[in-house]
Amino acid sequence: MDSIRRRILTTGAAATAMAAARRVLAQQAGQGSFYEKGPVRIHYEEAGAGFPLLLIAGGGLNSTIAGLHRGDPFNPFEEFKGEYRCIAADLRNANGGQSSGPLEIDRPWDAYADDQLGLMDHLRIDKFMVMGFCIGGPFIWNLLKRAPDRIVAAVLAQPSGSRPEMRDLFYETNMKGWGPPLTARRPDITMAMVDRFLTKMYRTNPDFVFTVTRDFVRTCRTPVLILPDDIPAHPYAVAMEAAMLAPKAEVSMFPWKEPKERIPLAVRQIRSFLRAHRSA
Repeated sequence: MDSIRRRILTTGAAATAMAAARRVLAQQAGQGSFYEKGPVRIHYEEAGAGFPLLLIAGGGLNSTIAGLHRGDPFNPFEEFKGEYRCIAADLRNANGGQSSGPLEIDRPWDAYADDQLGLMDHLRIDKFMVMGFCIGGPFIWNLLKRAPDRIVAAVLAQPSGSRPEMRDLFYETNMKGWGPPLTARRPDITMAMVDRFLTKMYRTNPDFVFTVTRDFVRTCRTPVLILPDDIPAHPYAVAMEAAMLAPKAEVSMFPWKEPKERIPLAVRQIRSFLRAHRSA
């Protein structure tokens, strides 16, 4: 019996070690894993080691890990995995992604924050930094409101915001580019539900950065670095207003994406900003 028990324990330990090794190799190869909570299933990917850095891709409600790897304007995995444990996820119900879950019509922004914070809980990460592109801007402000003691520093690159002359831009864009493909593959979701979801998300409070007020930004003590853009979905005026209001905000040069020779300078500033607050 002792010899049988030893063989079982040895085999079990070997299997556990092999499973752990496969997880590490999958992460190094850029393959993903899944985090599940109730009806929500979130596809995520990790790369590198060090202080945790949550990455949020642009692309609006079609934000996916693939968007980060495409490298527009740069690939944060490649730039930062040498110093940080980089973590990213497909947005819930993003077309082209592997994450899924219900449409929480009454709390769209908070449902996404639940996924982001839930993923970090799943990975047993308490303190972390976050970098987000495009829709990552409103997401980050909401995370700073929801979990101010967990986020050490934040980088908002080309953040989304609301233009007074284009209040319905995000509603209309997603009614065309996000809702129809989603309902085509999810018979449990209708365009009427999409309309209500987007109305709550973008029309109920169609001002500033959608997720927080100017008063919140004035009192936010988390260091933030803002890299403004100036296209319809990424208004320069909103990015700069947030930078002026936030007491611990820094801002990049502008423009920083054109000419393309400037992008490495912006990445260098991000790296210095993250290092400074990681050390702190």
